[in-house]
Amino acid sequence: MLQTNATILIADDDRAIRAVLSRALGRVGHRVRATGNASTLWQWVQAGDGDLVITDVHMPDGDGLELVPRIRALRPDMSVIVMSAQNTLVTAVKATDRGAFEYLPKPFDLTELLNAVERGLAQPTQRATAAKEFKERQEDRETGRLDRLPLIGRSGAMQDIYRVIARLVKTDLTALITGESGTGKELIARALHNFSRRREAPFVAVNMAAIPKELIESELFGHEKGSFTGANSRFDGKFSQAQYGTLFLDEIGDMPQEAQTRLLRVLQEGEFTRIGGSQKIKADVRIVAATHRDLTAAVKAGLFREDLFYRINVVPVRVPPLRERLDDIPDLVRHFVDQNTAQGLPHKSFTAEAFDELKRHRWPGNVRELENSIRRICALYSENEIDADVVVKELAGSLTGQNETAHASLRQAVDQHLRAFFSAHTHGLPSAGLYNRILREVEKPLIEQTLDATRGNQIRAAEVLGLNRNTLRKKIRDLDIEVVRGLRRPDD
Repeated sequence: MLQTNATILIADDDRAIRAVLSRALGRVGHRVRATGNASTLWQWVQAGDGDLVITDVHMPDGDGLELVPRIRALRPDMSVIVMSAQNTLVTAVKATDRGAFEYLPKPFDLTELLNAVERGLAQPTQRATAAKEFKERQEDRETGRLDRLPLIGRSGAMQDIYRVIARLVKTDLTALITGESGTGKELIARALHNFSRRREAPFVAVNMAAIPKELIESELFGHEKGSFTGANSRFDGKFSQAQYGTLFLDEIGDMPQEAQTRLLRVLQEGEFTRIGGSQKIKADVRIVAATHRDLTAAVKAGLFREDLFYRINVVPVRVPPLRERLDDIPDLVRHFVDQNTAQGLPHKSFTAEAFDELKRHRWPGNVRELENSIRRICALYSENEIDADVVVKELAGSLTGQNETAHASLRQAVDQHLRAFFSAHTHGLPSAGLYNRILREVEKPLIEQTLDATRGNQIRAAEVLGLNRNTLRKKIRDLDIEVVRGLRRPDD
């Protein structure tokens, strides 16, 4: 049931916004007091007036964000809604961190704002200790942390992500980040860590797709000396390394089902044991997972555990592909140019027509592809101002280059995979038998994809692979490969 007859205090130096909000709130039964400056708002709050505050950030005589902790300290049960045209994660996190009930970017959706007002009136925050928490914060350190933020973009899609991150500042909820390759999922994960109460502890990232399945459990949970061939010393896995911090499980959709089962048990029980060990170790970590796969489809296909999916999908965060946030391209380009300049490359500026050409591109590689393109332009072109012709030439050249080197892409992918695999072994070399394990890891998807291409026809698959039919059948059995005639296998 909606609460009516409340008094809403509005502070915004835009007369039109004050008028729109006053009419909308009046229509649903609220009383409204509106002002264009921060000092008047603060006087009203000090006098005990109002049930809820809506404030802009920048006003002629003050900063709405600076008012939030003062309001919360004086009147802890009063909800404050912050609006801003800055539309950055910095603003969203600052607003939430200082005690705002809700943050809304301008231009705002009026229905969404009215809903936020009703929620703020129906569920006022009851944190009487908020003032003490705000006073104890070291503002200079906080500002430095915010200034180093790598997330760029003011589009509506990015605003949704900023608000999710801001709302999770004070929680340990598990998050599942989904999005295409190159969209910046790890940056989101790092932002979730950097703005959490665990930010002083380690952020440990592990790529499930870069580790052979035989070693995943050892990598995650560690092993005792002598627990298997090649285990010459005790190894602390990623859970131990991330203790009290955040463990980022990248490409969790590639995790083998055996490891999925053990991960689920750890998430349920909050403790684990090293391979070959008996001592239970408390897992005091926050889990953030990511994948480019459709895990809902993987669950339906029996490739991903449904119970694990619900465990990690507490807070879903979808990272949009670049083609859905084209208006962010200018900000991203300027950011990458500044990065390149700091690394010694010539500074470049882009014409409006150049930005138009960049927005016409489909960007299948997303932000990562854009970053690489801008780096090439900064390095290879002598012009200080980049026009549309340069962009067209660069994008056409990158597509041609992709076609010309397609034959080398598999070798490059394997090389990158192995580099990441060896880099992950910071405590020594992998266990013995690596050659056969790697070949087995390559062999299974090779056979699966060939069977997929031949729609399950084993005779044709054997011809394509250059194998005897009996040899292929044996490998299918040994590798536990599912063969479906006439159909393509579900995309895993």
